[in-house]
Amino acid sequence: MTSDDLTKSADLTGHARGTGALRTRRPVYVDFLPPCNDACPAGENIQAWLALAQSGDYEAAWRELVRNNPMPSIHGRVCYHPCEDVCNRAFTDSPVSIHAVERFLGDTALDQDWQFEKPTTSTGKKILIVGAGPSGLSAAYQLVLMGHEVEIREAGPVAGGMIHFGIPAYRMPRGELQAEIKRIGNIGVKITLNHRVDDLLAEKEAGNFDAAFVAVGAHISKKIDIPNRDAGKILDAVSFLSQAKEGGAPKLGRRVAIYGGGNTAMDAARTAKRLGATEAMIIYRRDRGSMPAHDFEADEAMEEGIKINWLRTIKEIDRSTFKVEVMELDENGRPQPTGEFEELEADSLILAVGQDTDTAFLASVPGIEFQSDHTVIVGENMMTGHEGIFAGGDMVPSDRSVTIAVGHGKQAARHIDAWLADGTYKGAPRGALISHEKLQLWYRTAAPQVEQDRIPVDRRGEDFEEILQNLSEPEARFEAGRCLSCGNCFECDGCYGACPEDAIIKLGPGNRYKFDFDKCTGCAVCFEQCPCHAIEMADEPGIKEQQS
Repeated sequence: MTSDDLTKSADLTGHARGTGALRTRRPVYVDFLPPCNDACPAGENIQAWLALAQSGDYEAAWRELVRNNPMPSIHGRVCYHPCEDVCNRAFTDSPVSIHAVERFLGDTALDQDWQFEKPTTSTGKKILIVGAGPSGLSAAYQLVLMGHEVEIREAGPVAGGMIHFGIPAYRMPRGELQAEIKRIGNIGVKITLNHRVDDLLAEKEAGNFDAAFVAVGAHISKKIDIPNRDAGKILDAVSFLSQAKEGGAPKLGRRVAIYGGGNTAMDAARTAKRLGATEAMIIYRRDRGSMPAHDFEADEAMEEGIKINWLRTIKEIDRSTFKVEVMELDENGRPQPTGEFEELEADSLILAVGQDTDTAFLASVPGIEFQSDHTVIVGENMMTGHEGIFAGGDMVPSDRSVTIAVGHGKQAARHIDAWLADGTYKGAPRGALISHEKLQLWYRTAAPQVEQDRIPVDRRGEDFEEILQNLSEPEARFEAGRCLSCGNCFECDGCYGACPEDAIIKLGPGNRYKFDFDKCTGCAVCFEQCPCHAIEMADEPGIKEQQS
C-alpha cells in the first residue's frame, strides 16, 4: 500500500491527517489508579476529596470522604496512613499529609454539625450486628444507607470498641469519638449497650433478623508463662488501658516495666508515666527495625522519657527483680538467646504481647470454622460457613487496624446487601496503578508538608491532653493543594495551552476536555505536557491493519 493509499484510507475512515504527516497515533484521556487510593484499607477515594478540599468546598470534600468511611475525625487521628507511605509526592519533597486533611474535614463537620443524609427507602430487611467497634459501626452505616434496618448489640457500656478502650485520649479524645458514633446513630442505627450475645442463632431468630455480621474485635490479652518466685503486680495492657481511661487504674509503683514492642506497649508505657510512674521501661526481644510499633509511636515514647530495652526477653521474676536475657538476631532476623543475662528493677509489669478475639460463643454455630488462633474463617464474600452469618474486623484472619476494620465493615455491607437480594457483589474493576516515573511535572516546585503542631514534651506528662493539633483552614487547604492528582485530569489546561493545532476543546469546569481529531496531528505535545499522565498515546484505529 502506497502513502497516497494510506492517506485516502484515513480520509475514508474519518480520521483526517491535519497539517502534518499521516497520524499513526492519537491522544486519549485516561484514568489511572492513584497509589493513595490503592493503599487505603477503607477504600476511600482520597484523590477526589483532596481535590474538593483544595477548591475550598469542605462540605463536598467531607461528603465524598464519608461515602466510604463515616468516621474521618477518628481516622485522621488513629489511622497509620499507609496512603502516605506510597504518595508520589515523596519523590518531589514529602508526602501529602492526608491524615491531617482528613482530620480537618472530620473536625470541621463536627463543628458545623454536618449530618449524613437519611435513607428515603426501606428494603424491609433487618440485620443484626454484634460489636460496636469500627467494623460494626462501618457496616451498620453502609447497610442503613442501603435501606436496611440495623441493630448493633454491644457487650460493653459504650460504643467504639478498641478505639475507646485501647487508644489513650492523648491520641483519640473521647468527645470527637462519641460525636462521630452519635452521628451514625442519627441515621437510624440502633445501638444496644451492655448486651452480650452468647447464643447468636437464638438472638438472630428472636429478633427476626435476616442476616448477621459479627465483629467482636480482639479484647483479650495473650498470656505468656514467665517463671516467678514471688512476683509483684502483673497486669495485661488492654485491661490497664481500659481502667486508666475509666479513671480506676491500679497503683503501679514508681518503676513500671512493659513487655512487648507494639503500639499497645507504647501506649501502656506513656499512660503509666501520665499516671505518676517516675520510670517506665519497655522490654522487647527484637530490635527497633523489627518492632511492630510504628516509628512515630516509638519516637514520641522516647521523647517522653520512656526507655526501650531492645533485644531483651524476661526469663524470670523475683519480686521486683527481673532477670532478662540479651538476645541477638540471626540471619533471618529472628531473636536468639546469647546466654548473657542482666537484672532490671520494676515495681509492676504490664504485658503487651498481643490480643486475641473471644469467638468461643460461635463454636456451637453449625458450619463456622476457626483458625488455630481462634479467628473465624470467612469466604471472599466475608460470609462464614453458616449461611447468612458474616464476620469481619479483628476476628477474621487479617492484619489489624482501625482502618482495616472499617474497610471490612463496608465490604461486608455490600456482600450482605447482595446476598439478601439473592445476588453476588462484584466490585468495580481497578485501574492500572500510576507510578511516579510516569508523571511529567514540568511545574515541579518544592512545597514541603505542613507539620501539625504538637504540645511541648514538658507538658505531656501532666494529663491526657491531645498531643497532635489540628491544621488551620489555610494550612489544610494548602496541604490538599499539594496533591499531584496522579493519573487523573485536574483541568490544569496544560494540554489545552500546548496544542499547536487548537485541537483540544474545553468542556467546562468538572467536565475536562475532548479532542477534535479533524485538527489533531498526533504530535503528542499534549501527552508530553500533561503533568499527571492523564493522557496516553494510542494507536490510530485501522492504521496497523492498513499497513499490514
